[in-house]
Amino acid sequence: MSSPVSTAVDPRYSSPRAEATSWEQTREILESADIFWLTTVRADGRPHLTPLVAVWVEGAVHFTTGPDEQKFRNLSANPHVIVSTGHADWQSGVDVVVEGAAEQHQSQELLDAVATAFGPKWDGDTWNFTTHDGQFFHPEGFRVEIFSVRPVKVLAFAKGTFGHTLHTF
Repeated sequence: MSSPVSTAVDPRYSSPRAEATSWEQTREILESADIFWLTTVRADGRPHLTPLVAVWVEGAVHFTTGPDEQKFRNLSANPHVIVSTGHADWQSGVDVVVEGAAEQHQSQELLDAVATAFGPKWDGDTWNFTTHDGQFFHPEGFRVEIFSVRPVKVLAFAKGTFGHTLHTF
């Protein structure tokens, strides 16, 4: 699993007593999040934002999409994305933003690990994906595309203490 090459509080956007959110805490938030938000860019340059379920496995955020969905069309033209998660609370918690490029080149071993991570994360039935022959399948049997976002940078916004941490990779 990849680790940041640097972690630092940005004093321009942090309270004077803010401490950096550790990579371990940031990673735990990515591993335990129930919902993420994916921002892609449409062909005409307009942003597209959508909620989705995703998992953090082997140093990346992984999510699925169908080939007819807007996010798939956007990613086909421009792989640069932002994936975020957090809580709608001003005084506590940490919001996390992952910047990177969404890629589809996964090995069967990685696909199996991602499918395994989806299963127990929610109710065990809804997201019980299967894999074979280098492909990813929805529980209802149809094939879906899987994308992986390895971070270039990760921002952690601590609330209450108002610390803005930058993890760079």
